[in-house]
Order: sequence, then C-alpha cells, then structure tokens
Amino acid sequence: MRLRSRFTTAVFALSVSLSTATWAENALDCYAEDLDLRIRGCTILLEGNLTPLDRAQALSSRALALSMKTWYGEAIKDYDNALAINPNSAVARNNRAWAYFRWGRGADGLEDVEHSLRLEPTSGAAYDTRAHIRQSLGNTSAALTDYRMAMTFGGERMVKMYQCGLLEHGLYKGPIDGTPNPQLDDALAICVKDTVCDPLPADEECRMGTT
Repeated sequence: MRLRSRFTTAVFALSVSLSTATWAENALDCYAEDLDLRIRGCTILLEGNLTPLDRAQALSSRALALSMKTWYGEAIKDYDNALAINPNSAVARNNRAWAYFRWGRGADGLEDVEHSLRLEPTSGAAYDTRAHIRQSLGNTSAALTDYRMAMTFGGERMVKMYQCGLLEHGLYKGPIDGTPNPQLDDALAICVKDTVCDPLPADEECRMGTT
C-alpha cells in the first residue's frame, strides 16, 4: 500500500502515564502496523484523559490508518481535530494534504503541504505530495521541480521508488539503484505531463525492494 511505504516512519511516542496494562496495550496498538488494530487502539486511547499533545498524536495516528484504508473523509476529520490542537505539525499537515489528494481534492490540500514545507523545508515526502498535487492540477513544470526536490531530500529510497514506479509504466528502462540519472529525469518529464501518471510504484514487491 502506497501510504504505508511513505508514512510508516511517522510514528509518535506517547508521554502519557497509563495506569493499567490494558491502557498500555492500547497505547502500543495506536501505533501498530495492523490498520484495524491501530484504529481500535487509538479509539480506546482517545476515550481516556490525554494531554492535548498526546491527543493530537493519537488522532494523527488514527487518521493515517483511516487514510491508508481509503476512508479519506474520516481521516481528514481526525487530522482537522489534531491540527486544531497542534497546528504546526508538519507531518499531520503533509498527511492531510495527501489524504485530500487521494480523495480527488488535491487543490484543498495545497495550503497544507505548503505549510508543511515551511515548517520542514527539507522533507522529501512533502515535496512528493506537492508534486502529485501540482501534477493533478496540470502544473507540469512546478510538479517536475518538486519531484526532483523530493529525490534530493528523500535520498536513495525516494529515487528507487520513482525508478520502480516509472519502470512499471514502461517509461524507465534503467537500473533500480537509487541513483538519479538522465533516463530517470526523462521518464519523470514524460510522466508529469499526464495528470494520472503516478511515478510511485503500485506493485508491492517493487516497493519492498526499496525499503
């Protein structure tokens, strides 16, 4: 799943003190890889007495799981509530922008990703999000610039992702080695002209090779 590969590193640590083993288990579940377990754990956790920051983090974690299950409307509600508490969370801003994009409402996420990049101007993931949104809006030149910035700051893994994804589209014939090259840039330049061409891979095996 595409969002899993992008955002599984966006896991927050809870500082709240939990009085029972059950609550401690729910705290761990709220950041689990299993999406249903995460949603259930966060929901139970949010029923408790959390500090505002911990509540924002749990809401963001549940929102990510909801988004990964393609329940974008529910995810965005959780991001709204999280950002009402902590409006300067770069990760939550970027993830809400991505949820809007995946929901077919990329323009609604543009302000979020711009805000995220102001907070973290070296985020490869945020540049990738903005590139996707700009591409979907037909802003070809700006999208291509953002994809290049995503590779600059996202490093070898992001480059491999694009190499792998563009190989799936038949646009790239070079190696999957995480090293930018003219073939990759040419493939991106072709892909970005199509508003529905995604340079990120859909194939799970291809994704696994980039981790």
